[in-house]
This record gives sequence, C-alpha cells and structure tokens, in this order.
Amino acid sequence: MATRTLGTTAQTSLTAVLYAPGYASGLLAADQATIQNAIQNDIGNAHARLPGAFQAGQLFIPNRGVLNVLPGDFVGVDANGWPILVSKYSIATGGWTHT
Repeated sequence: MATRTLGTTAQTSLTAVLYAPGYASGLLAADQATIQNAIQNDIGNAHARLPGAFQAGQLFIPNRGVLNVLPGDFVGVDANGWPILVSKYSIATGGWTHT
C-alpha cells in the first residue's frame, strides 16, 4: 500500500475555530457552540449530533476517543459533521489557510 494525497472536494469548506482560551480575542462561547452542535456520530443511520464534543480543551472524536486541543490549534468540522484537529505548528508551516 502506498501513501495518498487528501483534500476536500470544496477545498476550504470546513467550519473552524482557533482555540485560544483566556485571550480577549479568544474562543467565544457562541463559536464553540457552533462547532459542538455540528459534530455528528459517523456510525448508525441517524448520525446523531454530539453536543458537548468540544469543551474544556478536549475534542471528542466519535467512536474513537478524546484529543487534547492546545492554544493555537484549529478545530474544524466538515460538511458531514466530522471533527478535524489541526495543530498550531501545522497551521503555521503546513499549507493551511484560514480567515
């Protein structure tokens, strides 16, 4: 098996937030709620939303586990409700763009 490339079909279609707790320009509660309310379970016919899947510096990946989110990381959600964590380092050096 060989490595592959991966990109979104719409290229920049992720809804995302910068995790910057404790700063005046940091993560607003309403923005965090937008991400929380978009995360969905990928297994099962209902694909239930999982409110609360992103809080207190932790991102719950449905059916997989929990990731720690560090200041400067970006948390995004794709069109199907799947959470994506991109590190501060990768954002700074890895070809990602954001608003």
